[in-house]
Amino acid sequence: MINVIGLGYIGLPTALMLASHGVDVVGTDINRETVERLNSGKTTFREAGLDELFAAAVENGIRFSTEYCKTETYIVSVPTPYDAETKKVDPSYVVAAVRQALAIAPKGAVVIIESTVSPGTIDRCVRPLIAECGFGADEIHLVHAPERILPGNMLYELEHNSRTIGADDPRIGERVKELYSAFCKGAIVLTDIRTAEMTKVIENTYRAVNIAFANELMMLCRQEGMDINEIIRICNMHPRVNILSPGPGVGGHCIPIDPWFLVGDFGDRMPLVSTALQINDAMPDYVFSRINEVMKESGISDYARVGLYGLTYKENVDDVRESPTLRLLAAHPVGFRVYDPMVNRRIVAHQTFDLKGFCDACDMIVIMVGHDEIKENSRLTANKVVLDTRNVCRGERVYRL
Repeated sequence: MINVIGLGYIGLPTALMLASHGVDVVGTDINRETVERLNSGKTTFREAGLDELFAAAVENGIRFSTEYCKTETYIVSVPTPYDAETKKVDPSYVVAAVRQALAIAPKGAVVIIESTVSPGTIDRCVRPLIAECGFGADEIHLVHAPERILPGNMLYELEHNSRTIGADDPRIGERVKELYSAFCKGAIVLTDIRTAEMTKVIENTYRAVNIAFANELMMLCRQEGMDINEIIRICNMHPRVNILSPGPGVGGHCIPIDPWFLVGDFGDRMPLVSTALQINDAMPDYVFSRINEVMKESGISDYARVGLYGLTYKENVDDVRESPTLRLLAAHPVGFRVYDPMVNRRIVAHQTFDLKGFCDACDMIVIMVGHDEIKENSRLTANKVVLDTRNVCRGERVYRL
């Protein structure tokens, strides 16, 4: 039996995928409402194919509980935020989860940590728990198998992306590889724990730096009167160039958070990364300045007649973690109208739940997220001033970042 601890955006799909492929799984979460919802037959977030996978997992006997189970294998998939001042990883959720697991785990149990952590975190913060909980050094096996999936394409990536498994003992690594092979069709690479920690953080840092490069180029091209999207399109025709798209900021848990672990741990040895993250973090403020420029040029003076389209951090998902729109609203609470088709609960002031009503009430619309809905309903923005931060809209009155 596998006990998956943490049933959020990573833990739940992992538990369901294992169960649907014949593995005996108990999913554990400290949030009683989450467990009750799952036990009532409902998933906790929207993702293509998730409901069907949930049904298959239930049919195969998956169980959900607020209690940890005594078993030989635990998968820990809990949040790893960072300290806003030091930029270091906050391992408290991982530590708490592992400590509770070890309170009931038998000798020889394997604890697999999927949560993203900075290099050395498992040695510093998790390994000491083995002795603290009364085990010998070789009586509990630690493994790091960082997740590699993206909301909006989770299930495909769970099956097809390669995986990295870091283990102290290669034999334990092979056991864990066999477990993930129940559903993973991608390559599964075995290495040591510290290397596995570093690879995951570097993957996210690479993307963060690339995005910052695009954002910096965009601001330069704006000042110089050039079209950054056309420039990137042409540059990316080169076989060894792949510049990402600029945008209003980065969101989700991975890209805006994980790279800071390197800055927090290694400080002045990571000046490029630090600068890139500062550029990305400043983008919501840059968007606000562009909104004011476009308002002035268009003769619009009332913020209440300006609507922000999109609350999630990316298109066609309901995930609002580290959303650029939320950060913009927190820094500039000026009365913007807000709408997002993927968010059906009220989380900000002046939020509406009808696209046509939202568009009718606005003289200017700021596209913060390129949901398919806005692409398919371009007629509703045809007579509006539009500031398009995602390059998904066309028209005479469309402005770019």
